[in-house]
Amino acid sequence: MRVFRRTRLLAATGIAVTALALTACEDGTGARVESKPSGTTTPSATAPSAATASAKPTTARPSGAPEGTRQAPEPTRNAPESADPGRSAGSGSGSGSGSGSGSDDGPVRTICNGSNTTVTAQPVPRPLNHMLLTVTNTGSRPCNLMYYPVLRFDEMQWVPQARPETKPQAVPTLAPGESGYAGVLLSSADGSGDGGTTARKLTVSFQGGTPNSDGGASATPPLPSEGVYYDSSLSVTYWQSSMEDALN
Repeated sequence: MRVFRRTRLLAATGIAVTALALTACEDGTGARVESKPSGTTTPSATAPSAATASAKPTTARPSGAPEGTRQAPEPTRNAPESADPGRSAGSGSGSGSGSGSGSDDGPVRTICNGSNTTVTAQPVPRPLNHMLLTVTNTGSRPCNLMYYPVLRFDEMQWVPQARPETKPQAVPTLAPGESGYAGVLLSSADGSGDGGTTARKLTVSFQGGTPNSDGGASATPPLPSEGVYYDSSLSVTYWQSSMEDALN
């Protein structure tokens, strides 16, 4: 019986010790305080984390600048400008049709030659020993009479020269139906020329864009039935826009 009482006393004592230990662990608010290993520091709830601190942008101050000066942001790069400042998007210009209807630069012009003109050769009473060449544009486009006519009577082996004082200020341009002219000195009035002969055939050749270049088809205007007399004085004028200039 005594042994049983001792056992009950020891059990009651253990329960009381345990309750005392639990009461000592309370922080007075009813919350249980967990014990932590020594040396462990609890991070403050208000301190920023390392990741947050590194993400915060900073503004660099240029070297030598006074305190409080902020470096200007780098300017935004614009798209590269066009290599041609005169060109802009959406701009453009019309082009000529090439049919002689005209463009910003005027109507399309070709070179007058035997394929788009008719040519006549007619001796005139004044000045003496002269002949008049008349070229009429029979095409559908304006054409230019370049330089001077290249004449060949029969099978002659030399080319009559043009008189330089007759060179016009501008190249004659013939609209469809218009005519241009050139004067031909056949022989000297004082008989100073030599090698005179009578020709039965005349070939008129045309020059191109550069002197003595081929301007296209030639023409063979008919001569009077009695022929045309010429000598070494034979020469021509440049093409003219008027008959008066050609025979002056």
